[in-house]
Amino acid sequence: MSRKVAGKREEVLVRQTKKAAEPKHKTDAPASRVAALGVEAIVSLVGEKVAALRRARGMSLQQLAEISDVSPGAIHKIERSGMTPTITTLLKLATAFGVSVGYFVEEDEGSPEPVHYTKVDTGRPVYTPHKGLNLSGITGSYRQFRTAAAIARMAPGATSGEKVLSHTGEELVHVTSGEVVFRVNGREYTLASGDSLQFSGTLPHYWENRTSAVAELIWVVFRDSD
Repeated sequence: MSRKVAGKREEVLVRQTKKAAEPKHKTDAPASRVAALGVEAIVSLVGEKVAALRRARGMSLQQLAEISDVSPGAIHKIERSGMTPTITTLLKLATAFGVSVGYFVEEDEGSPEPVHYTKVDTGRPVYTPHKGLNLSGITGSYRQFRTAAAIARMAPGATSGEKVLSHTGEELVHVTSGEVVFRVNGREYTLASGDSLQFSGTLPHYWENRTSAVAELIWVVFRDSD
């Protein structure tokens, strides 16, 4: 076989190989684009919901930053979908707003929930950054209702931390067992079983369990009207 004929056959084989490979690349490309669009949509959804919740609460970027311990710059980027928040950041924002982390990534509910029923021992765990405080939610979606409540168990020595708390809305706590201390706007209240305390969330407040026994409370948060 001449070198000329062999060379032509090699060229044909190369062209056939390239042509056979093309469909595979074209088939894979749309799937990659769909996956990319899915991620972008989720990130965009998170930003929109953070911005909507902040406006609904009447909070500035600085106020939300102070409550959530997330920098104003980071919040601004998240709202504009210019930054993908970490799970830690989402947990902090969710806690500041009083919603679950799932709220930021779930699709909007098709129809509102007019009634929410919580059977005994079926409350959903509610994230809190405070060590020694366990919360079991007993209310429905915070998007539908203006109240969020939980059964709280406060371990001995648990506190709200060194940073004084402040946020929009109101709080109501009712102690069912044990004893806790709340300091609101500079005044200290010792609450024993059967005692209740309601206050505006905008007032600087702090709580702790100074006893050696677990305290149990019904803890309610009322958000401001939209």
